Amino acid sequence: MAESTKSATLTIDGESYDLPIHSPTAGPDVLDIRKLYAQAGVFTYDPGFTSTASCDSTITFIDGGKGELLHRGYPIDQLAGKSHYLEVCYLLLYGELPTAADLEKFENTITNHTMIHEQMHNFFRGFRRDAHPMATMVGVVGAMSAFYHDSTDISDPRQREIASHRLIAKMPTIAAMAYKYSIGQPFMYPRNDLDYAANFLYMCFAVPAEEYQVDPILARAMDRIFTLHADHEQNASTSTVRLASSSGANPFACIAAGIACLWGPAHGGANQACLEMLKEIGSPDRIPEFIARAKDKNDPFRLMGFGHRVYKNFDPRATVMKQSADEVLDLLGVENNPILATAKALEEAALADPYFAEKKLFPNVDFYSGIILEAMGFPTSMFTPIFALSRTVGWISQWKEQLSDPAHKIGRPRQLYLGETERDYTDIEKR
Repeated sequence: MAESTKSATLTIDGESYDLPIHSPTAGPDVLDIRKLYAQAGVFTYDPGFTSTASCDSTITFIDGGKGELLHRGYPIDQLAGKSHYLEVCYLLLYGELPTAADLEKFENTITNHTMIHEQMHNFFRGFRRDAHPMATMVGVVGAMSAFYHDSTDISDPRQREIASHRLIAKMPTIAAMAYKYSIGQPFMYPRNDLDYAANFLYMCFAVPAEEYQVDPILARAMDRIFTLHADHEQNASTSTVRLASSSGANPFACIAAGIACLWGPAHGGANQACLEMLKEIGSPDRIPEFIARAKDKNDPFRLMGFGHRVYKNFDPRATVMKQSADEVLDLLGVENNPILATAKALEEAALADPYFAEKKLFPNVDFYSGIILEAMGFPTSMFTPIFALSRTVGWISQWKEQLSDPAHKIGRPRQLYLGETERDYTDIEKR
């Protein structure tokens, strides 16, 4: 971190304390309070850490007001429109776009690591048939440390590299196996002749009894979903990975912790909640009723998949995702799927309504990704596992960045204690 050239003065009970102010390459200035407790004996209070920078990073930048998302400085719409997921993975991991030779080597490395240890197949069979795929993924990814002992030493840069490649390569296989297990179908081994997204669709939808061809339009849409969810700065699951990593935990445990956090409906379950809302609406003719309910402050109903906590004007990922949604729906049609027909009609109604424009309730990436995944034939229970698969590279990039920071230390948030002060123990017969 560069030396601060600015400072702020905080006065407490007549005593003044100078606090450094750091200026980032983009975004607001940051007040450095690391020495505040030692100097003044006070903590800051910030529930949810929404006004606190927990680290410095060079990976992803978001400007919610502008609707801007940059990976290593590159706008997400350019990456999603011109690049593909594994190239974005390389960018996030190493900081620069690869040369053609670098990309070929990286893609070959990932492709040749997609199979999982054969004994891990038995691990899946320990789960109940009706286990949620996310529960399976948390368990299986955490168990990878029991199978891959040669990539758990976080002090060894080579082992960190191997673990990174393994997680990116094997996560589609694990997610597809979790899906196959949940529907009682046999596991499909990965194919090295398919690209990353096409291979995932193959492992999810192929069966041994017949030939399966992956449609390139669906593969491209899947690749865009992966790309648009690859990283999103210091969100809840990424912060969880960093916090777990700060204790020195092995990489597989850290990523399993991130998956567990992502499982929360307020985080990774947004596109699933969107599809459940569309099922509740049921058909296009009921949209005016639900639009009216969404405008009623006394009605608890809310339109899921509209607006965003960070993006205040528009979600830059949604523009690209809408293009994919239109391509997929043109390919597969919506005539026989009331959910998709309702989604299209709701999108049109909301975009044409001045109320939603005024409130900046625009369709976000979760709205369109849910539509695409539903059209492809994925059940809603697989939406969050696909999100976890997509976000793995972001988690790993953040994990690697933190470990390479010589100033990193174990996470230890403070608290505002409001409980009882010291009191004496009372024997049970006297209570």
